[in-house]
Amino acid sequence: MRFISAFAVVFAGNLVGLSASAQEVVWTLEGLETPESVFFDEARDILYVSNINGEPTAKDGNGYISRVSRDGQMQEAKWVTGMDAPKGLVSDGDTLYVSDIDRLVAIDIESGEISGSWDAEGAIFLNDTALDGSGRVYVSDMIADKIHVLADGELSVLAEGEALQHPNGLNMREGNLLVAPWGLDLQKDFTTKTGGHLITVDVETGSVSPLGSGDPVGNLDGLEPDGKGNWIVSDWIAGAVYRIAEDGSKEMLLDLDMGSADLEYIPDQSLLIVPMMRNNTVVAYRIE
Repeated sequence: MRFISAFAVVFAGNLVGLSASAQEVVWTLEGLETPESVFFDEARDILYVSNINGEPTAKDGNGYISRVSRDGQMQEAKWVTGMDAPKGLVSDGDTLYVSDIDRLVAIDIESGEISGSWDAEGAIFLNDTALDGSGRVYVSDMIADKIHVLADGELSVLAEGEALQHPNGLNMREGNLLVAPWGLDLQKDFTTKTGGHLITVDVETGSVSPLGSGDPVGNLDGLEPDGKGNWIVSDWIAGAVYRIAEDGSKEMLLDLDMGSADLEYIPDQSLLIVPMMRNNTVVAYRIE
């Protein structure tokens, strides 16, 4: 399919961004395999990292989840295996939910075993995940322009269409879903003619609204609150990390290599943790 080869072209490209400016590198962990997402389990003081370990759409059984300490030490490289291309991660405390191309996977955290799996009808490229206060799990499909929701054991479509701008990063904002989209008019090289901007999706009706001005930002991926009313967002293609305010205005925090993916932020430590997909590393920065 067209998007598979297109992603491979971008993924294999040699564009290199500038090094991080005026931000402290706290640690770097090497030896990962196409790391896509990082999630911090505060109760266990541990990071989970999804490793695609191959092509992002290949059903090859190579994907796995790693456990990493908060100070960047590998605890268990292949903690959970048996997935194809795991990406977005979110947890309710007992269960870790992971997107895996066309299904949502549940992992029992205590046992480290896969405890559930739900196929997403018509899914092409499931990406990020989010969890609301009612226990519903949301998962974006970046290529198919859809957002699915797991509720009462059933996975269904919450919203779909061009207004989602190829949705990628997900998070919750005031009871509704905040989305960091890739952008409009997806091209063969996986760029877009128009960059994405943050949007909100009503979790009851699926209606879509812009956050702030709606001015284009970039090919957006990771999405985390900064604890001060703003959002920290990565741009995969440009390698940038931005702080985005409620009015949609942006401030660049980091200028990195292409492939800055689904990041995590720990506000009380000002610690930003960025998986660098093309570099096979995870890098932690102190962000002020």
